Amino acid sequence: MSDPVNVLIVGVGGQGVILVSKVLATLAQSRGLDVKQSEVHGMAKRGGTVFSHVRFGPQVWSPTIPQGEADLLVALEWAEGLRWLPYLKPQSGIFLCDTKRIVPPFACLNRRPGAMMRYSRETPAQMREHVAEGYAIDATRMAEALGNERTANVVLLGAVSSSLDFSQAEWRAAIAQFVPERTLSINLEAFRLGREWIERTRRDGPASLDEEAAARSAASDVPAAAANAGAAAGALNADTLDAGALDAGAYVPRLEITPAWCKSCDICVKLCP
Repeated sequence: MSDPVNVLIVGVGGQGVILVSKVLATLAQSRGLDVKQSEVHGMAKRGGTVFSHVRFGPQVWSPTIPQGEADLLVALEWAEGLRWLPYLKPQSGIFLCDTKRIVPPFACLNRRPGAMMRYSRETPAQMREHVAEGYAIDATRMAEALGNERTANVVLLGAVSSSLDFSQAEWRAAIAQFVPERTLSINLEAFRLGREWIERTRRDGPASLDEEAAARSAASDVPAAAANAGAAAGALNADTLDAGALDAGAYVPRLEITPAWCKSCDICVKLCP
């Protein structure tokens, strides 16, 4: 390895982008490699864009990845992943993206129930046409099946692990340094699921939504009926990614107000359709 390995991790505040980058940097340092890391997370607490550059190799000069030079683009949110695609190496870069959609308020300019949102409607199949190697993984729903949605970033780490030259023992040791001790077992299980998913997908090709739900159910001991129901609820997210597919006639709005949380900001009144 003479050239640095460039890994770009992107997402939205609160998804665990920084944890992923810290695990990668720690792994590289444990091998005695030169590591540079750069991150932007100032908007994390408000749901804004978060990204982190991780570069490692025998010698690394700059902490930022030039456009078109990322070996791996790891995205924890669908639109953020597509937005950063120009940074991926066009001939050899690997794109790994959670199908999780976090739609910002300004994407809902038309507040009529069922209206089209100004959000990316590209499907995983369309995404794969523009990258050398691309995978759309429903990491969030896999993490939910385990009982902790916050482990979605570690599911993605498991998928990433098959593309980097570190042993599974090294990955587990690095993860153990950055997750709370009480959540270590579920995070390691999330890592295992992500790695098994990428290995199966590379071998057999992308699975259908029903096949993904059955696999998650078997892996996490969640009743199959519940897993299939969850998959059906997430069909718009994982399969079509089309915000306009919602049937306006079947949409029933519900208003819940928790007085203890209210700060009298008036945002709910302004955004409510």
